[in-house]
Amino acid sequence: MKTNLILLLITGLTFGIVSCNTDTPGDDNTIITGDTTQLQIIENITENTTWETGNVYVLGARIEVISGATLTIEPGVIVKGKAGTGTNATALIIARNAKLMAEGTSESPIIFTSIADEIKPGQIASPNLDPDLSGLWGGLIILGNAPISADAASVQIEGIPASDQNGLYGGSNATDNSGVIKYVSIRHGGANIGEGNEINGLTLGGVGSGTTIEYIEIVSNQDDGIEFFGGTVNISNVVVWNTGDDAIDTDQSWGGTINNVIIVNPGDECFELDGPEGTMVAKHTIKNVTVQAKEADGLVDLDANSYVDMDSIYFFDLKAGQDFDQIPTEYICTFTNFEATLPADSLTVSDFFKDGSDAFVTLVTSGNNKVGADAGKFSNWSWTSVSGTLSNF
Repeated sequence: MKTNLILLLITGLTFGIVSCNTDTPGDDNTIITGDTTQLQIIENITENTTWETGNVYVLGARIEVISGATLTIEPGVIVKGKAGTGTNATALIIARNAKLMAEGTSESPIIFTSIADEIKPGQIASPNLDPDLSGLWGGLIILGNAPISADAASVQIEGIPASDQNGLYGGSNATDNSGVIKYVSIRHGGANIGEGNEINGLTLGGVGSGTTIEYIEIVSNQDDGIEFFGGTVNISNVVVWNTGDDAIDTDQSWGGTINNVIIVNPGDECFELDGPEGTMVAKHTIKNVTVQAKEADGLVDLDANSYVDMDSIYFFDLKAGQDFDQIPTEYICTFTNFEATLPADSLTVSDFFKDGSDAFVTLVTSGNNKVGADAGKFSNWSWTSVSGTLSNF
């Protein structure tokens, strides 16, 4: 038997009419009684709001946290995006001068996933979706006021319609603070909003160094895992598994550091590291990374004007045709402590590391690498770990 009721929630959100339905959990506008409450979000967040432990929140549209508002997501919360493409793609956007305080824990991570996912609070692995299924919803987009290298001081982020002014990012505040994002897993995203324009798992546009981002997992996003558009934010302890495009993509002179990263089986490049697009120039640093290349198209894709230092990177499970394509020439970059395990055939290190980059690569046998990521940082809380995917790391 179904019992309908009107639930009035006194928060900064309007949830509208909901129903109590224990027969078909996950239906539109449904609250599930018992151990899980599911609430649909249909309006932008304009006041300080908290999403509480034990609940599932369903994004019914593109939801934006507006300038001046803070969204707090408590440990163990699950956020599910409805299906949609084009202007109907669901996503959570943190606008400039807004904040996201999403602080999960190793015991209770925060999970962003699709409405098709039957996962409940307290679970880590999806009970019904495979970890290579992508494009079911959008993703998480964080926008700030830090400098970017573009044709203007602030521009519109990709993945959001140009008519939406909450999609602007960039400015002059290098220490801008967009909040705390910690122990967060983002899965099955990358909905297409237009030809060749998909949403990344985690998009960081002009995000400043006052923002804390650590312990992040991206699983099966149709576009990039994490893409930086300028900014100065530093992030650490990242695992990216089964992306359709690049695992890590940097643009517009991101000026931060990413440390302790595991990349598993991206669809295109393991790293795509582009140079500045405007007059502002900044260098970023990538260090302590383990890459299981598997079916990736390439290892590291660089431009002549890329501006990056890379240190302590280990590549394994390589295949013919993958490469580190060139050494940048416009700016001085450093590449140190690279190790690689080659496939058991006649290929040599120069088949994979081109343009003289083989000079800084040491060949090692499988399991004997001395550089790379600390896989223990992902134990228990990440799907990549509990699935056994990291057992050889």
